[in-house]
Amino acid sequence: MRIHICAVGRLRNGSEKDLLEDYLSRFDRTGRGIGLGPVQMIEVDDRKGGGMVAEAALLEKALPKGAIVCALDERGTVETSPKFAQRLAAWRDGGTGDLAFIIGGADGIAADLRARSDHALSFGKMVWPHMLVRVMLSEQLYRAASILSGGPYHRA
Repeated sequence: MRIHICAVGRLRNGSEKDLLEDYLSRFDRTGRGIGLGPVQMIEVDDRKGGGMVAEAALLEKALPKGAIVCALDERGTVETSPKFAQRLAAWRDGGTGDLAFIIGGADGIAADLRARSDHALSFGKMVWPHMLVRVMLSEQLYRAASILSGGPYHRA
């Protein structure tokens, strides 16, 4: 199952980008053998300043046809790492070819795009910087692949 992270904004060089690349590399190595990955990062940028509606249109265009869409949103479902791993496995085992995670900009994801998503996932009730959410998602993808492959990374 191919994974797409569709996110508003461009991640610049620095510690967040280093962490993101490290976790995505780990995920690709671990996930390959269990039918997960690769991950494609798709960054969109609303240079005209159209706000959440314009960002949502750019995110929509970035979504692969027929993909399961999972919105990262504070109003979404809070899951344990094993539950997240089970959800990924269920999508994969159900024949999903493409899974797209969407991460909005500083103001979040427009309501209509959120409503169109197949699932909404939350990393807690706190609001996180949208650039940091990419790192958190990539770590959880790696952790899920480790759980599903029986690796030692996740200790529960």
